Amino acid sequence: MINKNSPVPIYHQLEEYIKQQIETGILREEAVIPSEREFAEVFQISRMTVRQAINNLVLEGYLTRQKGKGTFVSKKKVEQELQGMTSFTEDMLSRGMNPSSTLLSFQIIPADKNTALDLKIEDNDSVYKIKRIRLADGAPMALETAYIPVEIVPGLTEENSNLSLYQYIEQHLSLSISEATQEIEASIADSDDAETLEINIGDPILLIQRISYLQDGIPFELVKSTFRADRYRFVHTMKR
Repeated sequence: MINKNSPVPIYHQLEEYIKQQIETGILREEAVIPSEREFAEVFQISRMTVRQAINNLVLEGYLTRQKGKGTFVSKKKVEQELQGMTSFTEDMLSRGMNPSSTLLSFQIIPADKNTALDLKIEDNDSVYKIKRIRLADGAPMALETAYIPVEIVPGLTEENSNLSLYQYIEQHLSLSISEATQEIEASIADSDDAETLEINIGDPILLIQRISYLQDGIPFELVKSTFRADRYRFVHTMKR
């Protein structure tokens, strides 16, 4: 509760109160929170103080504003450790979530110069270009475009491309996956990102490029992904 005699600022006390309500499940994911007026009346504090607390919680990702609808408890972010190499499907299954994909396009195209350079193949070599929306429990998490050399990963079809690529490579082709390099960059959503990922234009997103390698050092996949920053975060443990 709010203690007006405490040296802790009132807005910070309100922040901690709302966080506790969220963490204990009193305020559930996607639930609308009380209005600024309601908080002000309950705790006998100014609406400006309430607004400051709510603004801070929005910036921290605990709350989400929806224009014309109110302020809601954000869905918990999916965390991915940066140390291990797992597929999106494996990540979601390990968290008890149901992974799925919506295939937007499946093509075999000649590799352009940059794609060929990343995959260490010749210009115009055939690659699969697979564009899909990645979902967890039915909610869109990422827009993904993958480029895969046809010669290295033969037999991909629209049907099996919607399953885990890593499982296909290891179980059906009996190839060993070794490692990946990954680059992460912060950006904001444009109109296409917003429509596909069901977010607003200007919302924060994570741009991720990943190149995956087989045991013999041959790259077999280049993936360019746009992740919802409000639903996904990466965790890295550093040791001295």
